[in-house]
Amino acid sequence: MTVQSVPSVRIVEVGPRDGLQNIRDSIPTATKLELIRRLESTGLSTIELTSVVSSRAIPQLADCRDVLESSVVKRLISKSHLRLPVLVPNIKGLDIAIRHSIKEIAVFVSATEGFSKANINCTVEQGIERARDVASLALKSNIAVRGYVSCIFADPYTGPTPLAAVLRCVKELLDAGCYEVSLGDTLGVGSPLNIRTLLIYLLNNGIPLEKLAGHFHDTYGQAVANVWEAYSHGMRVFDSSVASLGGCPFAEGAKGNAASEDLVYMFHNAGISTGVDLSKLVETGVWISEQLSRTNSSRAGTALAATSKATLNAKSRPSKNSSLPWNFVSETERAQLHRSSVILNRPKSGNVLTASVISDLTSVVTDGSKGSQRQVLLYWDGPRKRE
Repeated sequence: MTVQSVPSVRIVEVGPRDGLQNIRDSIPTATKLELIRRLESTGLSTIELTSVVSSRAIPQLADCRDVLESSVVKRLISKSHLRLPVLVPNIKGLDIAIRHSIKEIAVFVSATEGFSKANINCTVEQGIERARDVASLALKSNIAVRGYVSCIFADPYTGPTPLAAVLRCVKELLDAGCYEVSLGDTLGVGSPLNIRTLLIYLLNNGIPLEKLAGHFHDTYGQAVANVWEAYSHGMRVFDSSVASLGGCPFAEGAKGNAASEDLVYMFHNAGISTGVDLSKLVETGVWISEQLSRTNSSRAGTALAATSKATLNAKSRPSKNSSLPWNFVSETERAQLHRSSVILNRPKSGNVLTASVISDLTSVVTDGSKGSQRQVLLYWDGPRKRE
């Protein structure tokens, strides 16, 4: 694949915030910071750091101040090419973000009343007003603002979400100054048809696709398909989480986010640049899954990690069929290719192929070719004559 100099798709990594917030077991702050550091090393340009929320509401993020005060985050904030949004629910959260020199925040609203009440304990209108106030103050402090709209397809308490409800929230957030609004399928119930219908509706009502991002959960295994459908209609920004970490505490049964590894794998195989080093991303997914003692739910990440491990094992595994040193060359689904060299060592006689030499070579090739698919290379330098 030819990687373009400028990525065609921007992946917004939400693992450190959205991916971790629902895990009940306390995660050390050092682990969160190491995750952020590893994610940045993959080439991701947008990483959601944390959320400044009440420790009672989301205990896992009670260390948000420690994260923001860390040398790791301060170093990353100094890099002008990075976007490091912090989710803030209210003015108090914004004040904390400002004190820590955060350059970008995110505000959120629900498109539906039931989820809004359960999530942020207010009506949709109150949620919009709150987001508008936070965005206004943030912009005055030269802080960029990103917006989230949750429950774009369904509410766990009130059922299907009307298209007009999503349109209303998107318009309100854009009018409030959000440079981008992420559409969240919080329950993961959407399908490509739902994506197509919603995007066409928003476009027909004056919402430009370049102002939208997709945030799709994988409850029914549709996240990657939904991302591709949205991309086909012109969307170019997608939220995802390494190892598919995530879910929603207010939506019982909701699975994790679209896996970052799955999206990068899909786009790269389609010749679409993301600017992300997939191998490093896979390593990060394996690492954080081990740290959390959780199954890695990224399909591509799991498969690529297994293939990489098998390749490493094959390279170091000695042959059982021959004393020759075998070097791993390549691997297909059904076979591994190993190569060994046989060098004639009679330079004084010109490496002439005598009957005895030919007999020895025949034995070497017959013995060495047993087992899985292998190649034996014969290096010969000398005249083709017999003594």
